[in-house]
Amino acid sequence: MSRVTIQLPERLPFRTELPLLISQINHAGHLDNAQVLVLVSEARQRFLRWMGYRSETDIEGLGIILADNAVQYRSESFYGEVMVIEMAADDFSRRGCDFVWRMTEKLSGREVALGKSGVVFFNYDTRQVAEVPASFRSRWP
Repeated sequence: MSRVTIQLPERLPFRTELPLLISQINHAGHLDNAQVLVLVSEARQRFLRWMGYRSETDIEGLGIILADNAVQYRSESFYGEVMVIEMAADDFSRRGCDFVWRMTEKLSGREVALGKSGVVFFNYDTRQVAEVPASFRSRWP
């Protein structure tokens, strides 16, 4: 069986910290795999605000829709640990891009997960997929 492989760019300029809550821990005593995407979703909101946008539905007059997710789980993490999530936009197409990310445990630097969230730009007024705004695209090499 082939495994998902995530290739991250050299630079992930955005960084945020999120502590693990007891509600994010599963019956085995570590971070629930589904909660990784909850943490990444919060980080994505912060990432967009860091870029100067108010929300996922207000990016140069457009919104984004999540098209896919890929995650490589690397190690366990536990209640009370602080996750550092780094993020960048990468792999642009005409109508979308990937938000690539790395999650590490703050104190040890232990890699917890790597991933990408594929998004497409969407015009909520016309209910149509739209092209990536040039001003958004120009921020990324």
